Amino acid sequence: MRILIVEDDPLMQLGLQQALSNHAEFEIVGLAKDGYAGVKMALELKPDLVIMDLGLPRLDGIAATKTIKEQCPDIRIVILTSHTLETEVIASLSSGADAYCIKGSSLERLETAIFTAIDGATYLDPQIARLVVENLKQPTPQANFKIGLLSSREMDVLKLIVEGKSNLEIAEKLYLSPNTIKTHVRGIMNKLAVDDRVQAAVVALRSGIV
Repeated sequence: MRILIVEDDPLMQLGLQQALSNHAEFEIVGLAKDGYAGVKMALELKPDLVIMDLGLPRLDGIAATKTIKEQCPDIRIVILTSHTLETEVIASLSSGADAYCIKGSSLERLETAIFTAIDGATYLDPQIARLVVENLKQPTPQANFKIGLLSSREMDVLKLIVEGKSNLEIAEKLYLSPNTIKTHVRGIMNKLAVDDRVQAAVVALRSGIV
């Protein structure tokens, strides 16, 4: 399994490289210290999996993940971070991440995240899984009211936003023009009173529609 590590902390990067290199099934094919370098190396090396930090210089891990997934959707991405905020978890998953693991967890837990991602499933670190499920899956009257303001077409677009689809991908899926999708996304954010797609996804999850 060919792995690229994108981590700006030299000690953390070295520790990951040494720990994973001891595993017979893992081959570390590259190391990157910022998001731009991570994207460049991922597109050039085509690893099976990328271990991605979130708080990266130049380009954060969420944006880097989205860029890699848009161009190489078969590359699996495991987020390894100290960040546990609900919005960051949802933003990462919406950007295409296959697993979310917390720094300081055991090596066995990271290996589980890696193998789960490679198998095509989604892994959430137990430290945040319960929080995410309870907070995001529990419907709230406010969320339900906001969702009720959307048209059926806007609902279709919102569901695809939650899946992490770009405007172009949504346009192709719904057989609409990219400009039409932009209009729908703008309408969704206005009606839900949110500032970005991530917040719209959170409202969608809280309403229970996804």
